Amino acid sequence: MSFRLDSRVALVTGAGRGIGRACALALAEAGADVVAVSRTAHQLDDLAREIRGLGRQATPIACDVTDSERIRAVIGDLPRLDVLVASAGTNMPEPLLDVPDDHLRALLDVNVRATFVTLQAAARSMVGNGKGGCITVITSQMGRVGAPNRSLYCTTKHAVEGLVKAAAVELAPHGVRVNAVAPTFVETPMTAPFLADPAFRADVERRIPLGRIGRPEDVTGAVVYLASDAAALVTGTSLLVDGGWTAQ
Repeated sequence: MSFRLDSRVALVTGAGRGIGRACALALAEAGADVVAVSRTAHQLDDLAREIRGLGRQATPIACDVTDSERIRAVIGDLPRLDVLVASAGTNMPEPLLDVPDDHLRALLDVNVRATFVTLQAAARSMVGNGKGGCITVITSQMGRVGAPNRSLYCTTKHAVEGLVKAAAVELAPHGVRVNAVAPTFVETPMTAPFLADPAFRADVERRIPLGRIGRPEDVTGAVVYLASDAAALVTGTSLLVDGGWTAQ
């Protein structure tokens, strides 16, 4: 079975930086044309130039995924959609007893509601075209376990892991596969503030049996695999890319 994605169209949210950006480039390297979605236009422009340099088409679209009407319109207007990678997300680490309502609303809005709406819109497109497709949601190892100061983040990632399983079962008769990729701590702009703490960083490295924090490029192989025909019988699963964190 082929790992190539030639002639396919992939949409990536959160594509402006971090894991989303790396996924967009990896999908292009595998042969896909990429619709890159992010709030930040100038980051998308830089990404689009790199994708075109790989010989693939790139369509940058500035869009806040929490704007349900807008993200539905973006996806609904695409003449074709074969692959979705839902990578947009956020985190606000803090003690459970200190979580205010506005932080609760913000993380539920981005990590759960926006992910649901994006997945739903992509599924409608894929079911409507009668050709099926592949949906991959970037979750986290924190969708499997718990950790101090991560109660809110774990809540949202556990929720999305459940969404992936339910959507996979419901959409399977339409040829739409739905999976998750669940990384450990990865060096991204989102994790940079707390990984800058030497004690925290050392503790994270100690907890990962492979002994190092992840890079965005560590996640992309799993994403390309799940999008490809090599994963034709894979749906409803969550592929951990955690260096062994959850094996302990």
